[in-house]
Amino acid sequence: MEDKHPGTHTYATLLASIKERIQSAQVRAALAVNRELVLLYWGIGKEILARQEQEGWGTKVIERLAKDLRAEFLMMSGFSRTNRL
Repeated sequence: MEDKHPGTHTYATLLASIKERIQSAQVRAALAVNRELVLLYWGIGKEILARQEQEGWGTKVIERLAKDLRAEFLMMSGFSRTNRL
């Protein structure tokens, strides 16, 4: 009769391999998210700067954006004029 349970060494190797793959995927996912957020924030900053240069500092572009973004994204923080809570 064939043993249906893998040996301890074989199982330990399988477990270690799966754990390593999970951890590696988690790291890759976190890096991808961070990359996208950096690109997003850089692009937003570039747009805000261009708008301020077009409209001038007195038009309160940042203040208006902060107010409207806070109203739209209620569960998020960091949308104040000074990027404080």
